Amino acid sequence: MTRKRKSKLRLGLVGTLLVLLLAWAFWPRPEPVDIAAVERAPLIVTLDEEGETRVRDRFVVSAPLAGRVLRIELEPGDPVVADETVLATFQPQRPTLLDARSRAEAEAGARAAQATLERARADRDRAAAELEFAQAEVQRYRRLAEDRIVSDEELETAELAARSRQEALEAAEFAAQTARHQLEVARARLLEGPALGGNPHPEGAGAPILLRSPVDGMVLKRLRESEAVVPVGEPLLEVGQPEELEIVADYLSSDAVQIRPGARVRIEEWGGVGALEGTVRRVEPSGFMKISALGVEEQRVNVVVDFIDPPEARPGLADGFRVELRVVLWEGEEVLQVPTGSLFREGDDWAVFAVEEGRVVLRQVGIGRQGGLVAEVVEGLEEGDQVILHPGDSIVEGLRVKPRSS
Repeated sequence: MTRKRKSKLRLGLVGTLLVLLLAWAFWPRPEPVDIAAVERAPLIVTLDEEGETRVRDRFVVSAPLAGRVLRIELEPGDPVVADETVLATFQPQRPTLLDARSRAEAEAGARAAQATLERARADRDRAAAELEFAQAEVQRYRRLAEDRIVSDEELETAELAARSRQEALEAAEFAAQTARHQLEVARARLLEGPALGGNPHPEGAGAPILLRSPVDGMVLKRLRESEAVVPVGEPLLEVGQPEELEIVADYLSSDAVQIRPGARVRIEEWGGVGALEGTVRRVEPSGFMKISALGVEEQRVNVVVDFIDPPEARPGLADGFRVELRVVLWEGEEVLQVPTGSLFREGDDWAVFAVEEGRVVLRQVGIGRQGGLVAEVVEGLEEGDQVILHPGDSIVEGLRVKPRSS
């Protein structure tokens, strides 16, 4: 072989090597992606919301009369015993003296209230008599209707009249109760004090009143501490049994219509170990408007949840604590599911990018129930199929991919 031919052969080998290197450098490499498998596993569909614990039966102790309440020594957390523990000492105000004119006006008001009560009682008696007559008419019309003497319309008219008389009697009862209350108020004005120059107020009418606890439990809140003059009905303390807890959470009204009493609830993020179990006791029948953190008006509905776990399973959890609720709407075993992070919209349908032999394949899928991070697969995928999680714009059908290294 001549020197010239050797040189040409060497140049050809170098050129071929350069071409191979360039081809390798510009050859498309597989795109690294996150891949998950379609599998069968338990699926739980929940509605999640933040809730707050509260004592189920709380009692607000308030001032029975206008007067001075002495300093309240009890503090939140102190135990109380029903009918024994003195919550507060209350000193009523001295009775007001009535002059002759005020007493005359009070007596006239009492007489007017007495007359109103008598009239209300008479109206009630008349309504009762009319109801008795209307009910007798209904019975007579029913017998005649059985013999086809009167029509069904006439019978319905008689029944309607009886219902109207029943409602009239109930209204008369309410009117009599109101009149009786007004008479008690009018008579109470006469007891506020003696006429000017009359006998002194009866002995004991300014004696201290001891407000005792209505239930066993502990002090939940002290609404007033220092000694002060308070009006009638002023709240002083809240007491209750802290182990008798419930949870209230406000759900969107569109979510609340899916919740039924008796539904299972998982209680999480309560500060202790593991999740607690609960059950929906009531979905309140009336909603309310609430402004969200983003300033959006939302219609919310309160959902009340009872604990299933005993108080020993939730140590430290007390009134007004924050928890996370997961109300279970549906749950199933061995449900074919796919991560929701792999789903995207393709027109009006759901789709995923599946991986077959290292290449991307677009698949239309049917999705059933969704449980947060996973969704039920109705059609389009089988157990063991691999899908791409969170596909970006660079992922297209036919692209070569490989699992991303951890």
